[in-house]
Amino acid sequence: MTSSTTVLITGVAGYLGTVIAEHFLDAGHRVIGVDNLSFGSAQLNHLCAQDNFNFVREEVRNEAAMATLVKKADVIIPLAAVVGMPACLRDPWLAESVNLEAIRIINRVRSSSQLVIYPNTNSGYGVKSGTSFCTEETPLEPISIYGKTKCQAELELLNSSNTITLRLATVFGMSPRMRLDLLVNHFVYAAVTDGYLVIFEKDFKRNFVHVRDVADCMLHCLTNAPRMIGRPYNVGLESANLSKAELAMKVKEFVPNFYVNFSEVGTDPDKRNYIVSNQRLREAGFEARRTLDIGIPELIKGYRLIGRSPLKNA
Repeated sequence: MTSSTTVLITGVAGYLGTVIAEHFLDAGHRVIGVDNLSFGSAQLNHLCAQDNFNFVREEVRNEAAMATLVKKADVIIPLAAVVGMPACLRDPWLAESVNLEAIRIINRVRSSSQLVIYPNTNSGYGVKSGTSFCTEETPLEPISIYGKTKCQAELELLNSSNTITLRLATVFGMSPRMRLDLLVNHFVYAAVTDGYLVIFEKDFKRNFVHVRDVADCMLHCLTNAPRMIGRPYNVGLESANLSKAELAMKVKEFVPNFYVNFSEVGTDPDKRNYIVSNQRLREAGFEARRTLDIGIPELIKGYRLIGRSPLKNA
């Protein structure tokens, strides 16, 4: 790729998209952002002063519109998705059409010269013991609608030319379009605002990665595409393969009055209990560097900015 590339980012107004667009613009690339703005538009205000940023309000399932937009791009980063098990379960048809059919549209209307960098979820590894590392060779066995649609989209892209897929760990960190349902973000929010948390399946393990490391990883993929194309890569912190209990105790280091109660009051519908190897990505020249010791204080500062909920009296 040239030093200045046109990048089409769908779902640009989302948790990942707002940060990734900023990173690509700061690196000197042109960004065409696409979103239906279902979560509002204010999170994109900081990008409007940049000459290299353009925005189109559109549905990614509109094939005619996407065909026109794709022609303008060198690289496509399809972030638009119905994210997470609860949201997908609420509207399975929407999840299927956005998470899978919209990816098929992009893959159909693009040329073989256009690079796709696609974010999958490492929850696609499904039910594991949590004792042995999942590598990119570990079979994908998703059990939720979210995991199944994302993994099917990844498979179809990898069977096409000029694609790189990234199996993202559970993301954390502040974003202009904040999400509180992600595990680290949720634990820190509970610690700061409520002072307590009840945790089920405390020994179930996850891998974690900062949202800005995800953005940096995508920039690395763009720069190093020739030697990375055609393969999936796990993206996470090797030092952050932690159980829920270990994560809670890490948060407690920064919020000492945080009360944690372990109780079997629920189950994870995705059955996520795995540790992940990021060796392949390290061998490709990239390693996540923003640790939980960096991310947790960042989140604490962010939640102080957000303040109390307008629906609470305290």
